[in-house]
Amino acid sequence: MTGTTTDQHGVDQNSTNQSSTNQTGVDQQDGLRGFLDAARRWLESIASPRQSRPWGEGPDGVVVFENWNAEQEREETDRRRAYEQAKFDAGYGAVTWGPEYGGRDLPIAYDLAFRRLEADYDLPQRTEMFPVTQQLIAPTIAQWGTEAQRAEYVRAMLRTDLIACQLFSETEAGSDLAAVRTRAVQRDGGWVLNGSKVWTSGARVADYGVAVCRTDPDVPKHQGLTMFIVPMDAPGVTVRPIRQMTGGTSFNEVLIDDVELDDRYRLGPVGQGWKVALTVLAAERLDSGNLGLDNADQAVELARNAGRQLDALERDAVADLVTRSFVQRLVGMRVAAAVGAGREPGPEASVGKLLATDTMARTSETVRQLLGPELTLRGDRWGTWAWTEHVLGAPGYRIAGGTDEIQHNILAERVLGLPREPRP
Repeated sequence: MTGTTTDQHGVDQNSTNQSSTNQTGVDQQDGLRGFLDAARRWLESIASPRQSRPWGEGPDGVVVFENWNAEQEREETDRRRAYEQAKFDAGYGAVTWGPEYGGRDLPIAYDLAFRRLEADYDLPQRTEMFPVTQQLIAPTIAQWGTEAQRAEYVRAMLRTDLIACQLFSETEAGSDLAAVRTRAVQRDGGWVLNGSKVWTSGARVADYGVAVCRTDPDVPKHQGLTMFIVPMDAPGVTVRPIRQMTGGTSFNEVLIDDVELDDRYRLGPVGQGWKVALTVLAAERLDSGNLGLDNADQAVELARNAGRQLDALERDAVADLVTRSFVQRLVGMRVAAAVGAGREPGPEASVGKLLATDTMARTSETVRQLLGPELTLRGDRWGTWAWTEHVLGAPGYRIAGGTDEIQHNILAERVLGLPREPRP
């Protein structure tokens, strides 16, 4: 017999279930609305609403990688850290985490909604070290760390009492993280690390670095890795800034010479460093899909305020940039929806990263067409020379967060089912 199911009292169970589901949805919506109302009141108590400035007023910076010196980087980090600590103490800094970490155990939708609300207020700049610490390293330690490590590091990183950086890339390894050569050798119950890491953001301000090291050279490369939590002030750790062609020093080389670590600094089982690293990398790609959109919007505003009639090629470039930015935002929404539903995002994360680097490249090309010689000559007109920072910095994101080639391989092999690239 088919049709509506009733219980022994003649109550329509389907209707009851639907009503219960609807009520749950209403309760959640009311909860989110109340959460945002309270969050808005708190933000208004510590910051001013962000004002939209007329074109030509205020800073015109469109940097990709900041050009701070060591003193400026520390100053900006401390400003944002103070805000993050206040946010955490007010109950908005670890929204989705459990009470044991100072969180509220709320759905991811609450965290995403708070981030959107934050964008409406004039707050200290959120430099790269904060998502690295809070969204990459802290969750990795929560997943792979011992009970003592979780107690020592996770809450402190979520509150940014501790700042962390990634010690992954090496000059000899290129995009192949499993080919790292930094060695960790067991000695007297501890470890001795030797090697070097490169392109490390925030090494000058970080308290700790999470380093992937080779602990067994005699097994297949993915099986011979182990992860360590390295105090950045440990004897033998040297940070050397790398000067970029923009003149800044956003990245660093980190030399690791006979650094002695107790076994309590090992993160995860010996030989399982590759799996631990993948936890970090998955979070990194998840967070990279929104990169470049603010500068793309600024390039569109540059076209609107060019003060002349655009030619057909310029109009086409601007329209293409608007369209591609819109597609990137849609993919970012799909990633957010997957996370909000409790699912691991699929290929969207790799697609988002590729779209981000493409948006940056097309932003640069559009600006080159609009400004012509003004881009290369330092003049006084607002919103012209500043674009050199973007044009010179944007190509760097083709290798940051997993190279474009690696993302293409992921999509080709895991989505399209094409033959795997030959590997020795």
